[in-house]
Amino acid sequence: MRCAMLFAATFPAFLMTASVVFASDFPVTVKSCNRHVTFDAAPKRAVSNDVNLTEMMLALGLRDHMVGYTGVSGWKTLDEKLRAGIKALPELSPKYPTKEVLLGADADFYFAGWNYGMKVGGEVTPETLAPFGIKVYELTESCIHIMKKNKASMEDMYNDLLNLGRIFGVEEKAEALVASYRKELAAITAGIPANGKGPKVFVYDSGMDKPFTAGRYAMPTALIEAAGGTNIMDDVDTSWTTIGWEPVIARNPDVIVIVDYGKVTAAQKEDFMRSNAAFKDIPAVKNNRFVVLPYVEATPGPRNIEAVRTLAAAFGKMGRP
Repeated sequence: MRCAMLFAATFPAFLMTASVVFASDFPVTVKSCNRHVTFDAAPKRAVSNDVNLTEMMLALGLRDHMVGYTGVSGWKTLDEKLRAGIKALPELSPKYPTKEVLLGADADFYFAGWNYGMKVGGEVTPETLAPFGIKVYELTESCIHIMKKNKASMEDMYNDLLNLGRIFGVEEKAEALVASYRKELAAITAGIPANGKGPKVFVYDSGMDKPFTAGRYAMPTALIEAAGGTNIMDDVDTSWTTIGWEPVIARNPDVIVIVDYGKVTAAQKEDFMRSNAAFKDIPAVKNNRFVVLPYVEATPGPRNIEAVRTLAAAFGKMGRP
């Protein structure tokens, strides 16, 4: 447990450390969505897509196993924690990579997800990369796009870290890290009543004509529930999706969580909602209850624990029944 606490306390620091490989018996087989993938040895030329998936790799000290990353600068700004962790690693593509990009990097592993670097029926999928010896592990949250799964939970993020630990032969490190996150989360949420009477929350990702938001299978649902709230779009049977404004107004959220990234700032999103007469009677708008989460905290990854801390503090200020 002392080891686990050390990982929790020093996460930003060990983003910059080299990989520490523990003894592991290969081959190993992990479940990736609806597939089983076998690895005869730890990948040596891995590529990750997006900031949150890349941070999972770095949290396990796997930078030395990577040849690059994709899908960051085309959507969002690279923050200082991630910049320090990846150092000289190249960004191979600012948005989703093509097959040629991965082949050009001589990649042997691609950590991505559905709508996190891959699209159903697209050019880059586990099936299209397999003939070239590039194995794919899919982000658990994203599996809803190709199969049935349970609603989003913190276990989705833990599952990915544990599977990456097995794939890269750092299983003990992954187990210690997950144990530290569980302990930290338990400390944050201690005392939050599980009575389902916490604030009703709307997740505002982007979009003005129609909002892009988090449904039942997106990570913010798990973050909100861990902090004692309820996602008002919990009955939307997908992960991230576009809806209309009408159900948002009808469901009267107490809190609006803004996902901060891209060209439209969090402040601009807040101003849009405050200045629109259609939203003036929504309790969150009337009472100025906006909570901002950076994209990297709102999507599955090591910073989810900090997101729950932020949400729990905001909900706590409202008072609990």
